[in-house]
Amino acid sequence: MRLFIICLYPTFGQVINVKNKKLAVAIGNRIRELRKKAEMSQEELANEADIPLSQIGRIERGENNPTVSTLYVIADALGSDLKTLVDVTL
Repeated sequence: MRLFIICLYPTFGQVINVKNKKLAVAIGNRIRELRKKAEMSQEELANEADIPLSQIGRIERGENNPTVSTLYVIADALGSDLKTLVDVTL
């Protein structure tokens, strides 16, 4: 029997499961682009979307797979819609 321990603290490392890295990076870049266009900091976006600041950073760097509901609240916080947020080219 194998035992796997997953630690979620950044100082101890993280397990990141990104199935399509190109897509995750493209969406992260799109979010960063829209955030900067809205003249918002990551902290302001996190507060407006009610998600952790660290999660915004990981999403923008393409390090995780955000859920559709997370993408929706990010789009809403940016004054955009989900379709615009995920309109990316791979």
